Amino acid sequence: MARAALRVGARALALLVLVSVAVLPLVSSDDGYKHCEGIVRGWADSSTGREDGGKLSLKDLLFFLHIPRTGGRTYFHCFLKKLYTNAQECPRSYDKLRFDPSHPDCKLVVSHDDYSLTSKLPRERTSVVTILRNPVDRVFSTYEFSVEVAARFLVHPNLTSAKLMTTRVLTKSRAVSTLDIWPWKYLVPWMREDMFARRDARGNDTVHSSKKVNAYDVEDMVMPLHQYINDSVAHEIIHNGATFQITGLTNNSYFDGAHEVRHCVRKHPDLGRIVLEVAKNRLDQMLYVGLTEDHEESARLFAHMVGAQVLSQSGTLNLDLKENVPSETDSHPSMVEPEDEETNEHLNSAHGWQNNEALNSTNDEHGKGNMTVGKLMEAYETCIAKLRKSQSSRRKISLKKVQEANFSKEARKLVPEAILKQIISLNSLDMKLYDHAKKIFTQEHLMLKAQQSMVGQHRQLAEQKVYSNSKNTTYAVHFSLTSFSCKNSESQ
Repeated sequence: MARAALRVGARALALLVLVSVAVLPLVSSDDGYKHCEGIVRGWADSSTGREDGGKLSLKDLLFFLHIPRTGGRTYFHCFLKKLYTNAQECPRSYDKLRFDPSHPDCKLVVSHDDYSLTSKLPRERTSVVTILRNPVDRVFSTYEFSVEVAARFLVHPNLTSAKLMTTRVLTKSRAVSTLDIWPWKYLVPWMREDMFARRDARGNDTVHSSKKVNAYDVEDMVMPLHQYINDSVAHEIIHNGATFQITGLTNNSYFDGAHEVRHCVRKHPDLGRIVLEVAKNRLDQMLYVGLTEDHEESARLFAHMVGAQVLSQSGTLNLDLKENVPSETDSHPSMVEPEDEETNEHLNSAHGWQNNEALNSTNDEHGKGNMTVGKLMEAYETCIAKLRKSQSSRRKISLKKVQEANFSKEARKLVPEAILKQIISLNSLDMKLYDHAKKIFTQEHLMLKAQQSMVGQHRQLAEQKVYSNSKNTTYAVHFSLTSFSCKNSESQ
């Protein structure tokens, strides 16, 4: 009897173990999701700040949140460098992955640091601006720039030599390198190491003519695009990069819990909707949101919405409405196209920026005194023309060792549809955020148009008032003269 009871007990225990094993993954998985949901929602709740009713007014400090490969570097050199003095720029704000923004007198921060940087800034006195780009084009551009910069090191006999020479040059010159800046600090060494490995596998440094048509799949020389987008590095840094940067959740974040939130969103993609809402809210609160694809109008909006306020605060703005109001049909042949503009970012190689005349030419030919928004735009166009010319030759030299990687808009069209769809899928959050940015951009355009219309009406009323006063004065003078003449006639 006792033995029978023991056998029954043993069987019951075994059954319990089997049930526990069967149920455990489900419970664990559910707990994992709930845990992640709690982490993400907790972060979102702490990240949702109160709405700022004065968001359209430039505050004491301007933070240009530069999302890589959106053309922000052009804005830095051709707009902001002409609006702010070197003393007004926060020390080394663009030179390192992290910097000290506590300088009391600085008024400008331009950085690839994510939104979490605002935790180090006087938030109530900081205005944020940014530029977004079509996520598919941004991924292409990120890949192309990674290849371009990594290819510059192929002049060295091997990877070890490249690393030693880079360290030696930077130490001696104290120059700024692309390798100092996020995300290139991670992406370029990764691509460089892969590139040297492929060259070693070929057995020589000779560039052979490839029969492949697709410039994004030259696997004997460069990591193919399809491999690039599927690598863990790309998942960590590139995909949905704009969303994570605007929410302050990159791997370069000042927020200690950023990695955990990011991990939860990648593990449970549906939690991304929570992060996306925070990103949208952040865009809504920014002073300005531009679009790379609508470069010309973005530049004009920036000049009017940001540039005019900087000049006004510094007391150097001369409002010339005839110059400042952009024409709907006005064309600027010197305006750089997005494809050219994107290559202007980080023109520094391992030898820094100091040898680039276009980038160092920060003197405004017009001068800040008596500056108008129209003159600011003229200076901007002159600047980007120089940048385009400079980078065009530089890019050819950089890709000389990997000539088959002949990147262009036409070459992008040859990339298989399956890869394009995969890029869209991997960047689903960025796709939705970009759509939201386009709505904001339309609102900015309409708002500026209405503002200019109002200013025009005020100007018209002022002119009418002057004309009316002038007419009344003329009539009064005429009446006085007539009365005087009549009196003289009567006296005679």
